[in-house]
Amino acid sequence: MRVSSALPFILASFVACATANPFGHQIPLSASGSDDTVTTFAGWGYENCGSPTDLVQIESIAISPDPPQPGKDLTVTVNGIATDVVQAGAYADVTVKLGLIKLLKKEFDVCEEAHNANLTIQCPVQPGSYEVRHTVALPKEIPPAKYKVEVEGYTADDDPLLCLKLTVDFMKRPF
Repeated sequence: MRVSSALPFILASFVACATANPFGHQIPLSASGSDDTVTTFAGWGYENCGSPTDLVQIESIAISPDPPQPGKDLTVTVNGIATDVVQAGAYADVTVKLGLIKLLKKEFDVCEEAHNANLTIQCPVQPGSYEVRHTVALPKEIPPAKYKVEVEGYTADDDPLLCLKLTVDFMKRPF
């Protein structure tokens, strides 16, 4: 369940950024061989911190609207390649930080998240190219800040699945 496994990681990252609240209840998500960093004009970007041998190779990530806006729906589109079968039991460790402060550290069951989000790709995911698109509602109450998200995915056998570092900037801009 490679790329479909990757989407819940990525959605978990964006949603975790949007819903992280160090003082309250965390809202759970309902819903690449290159080391290049991808940055957008709008204040978000990602870096593939994985290796060419990871089971999921992320080719691209796009969001709409760009930049993400509190109180609006966010559509995330991920294109990637699964190089081997991803079985049930795959998981992702997601960490959301604000500067040096950890706002969230949580393990997500990739297959369960894909199932709960009603994605068209479900475990087991066969090798191949995939485009996965999913929309989530961002709460209006997102604190204006720049969030860093680290996503490390693993197979059920603890082999590397993927690694991403994301930056999402919800700071208000004067223009």
